[in-house]
Amino acid sequence: MDDPLIVVALLLVAATATAAVAVRDPARQALVLAVLGTVLAVLFTVLQAPDVALSQLAVGSALTPLLIMLSVRKVRRPRRKKETQR
Repeated sequence: MDDPLIVVALLLVAATATAAVAVRDPARQALVLAVLGTVLAVLFTVLQAPDVALSQLAVGSALTPLLIMLSVRKVRRPRRKKETQR
């Protein structure tokens, strides 16, 4: 009875994981990774593992993309005025 729901959740996980790999921009990749974490949390809920789903929701959907976005922001430095005038 739950098999079609599990198959749909697995297909969503496969699609979002493929999108996370295919995206080249790190900022957009972090957003897709947040969506992937949410879809994984839904999959764990469907598989009746609510404790794993909650931890995936916290870490995979919020914390990891936030750390990636902060890292991208730190690495991308604003251009200096002298470089933009050339």
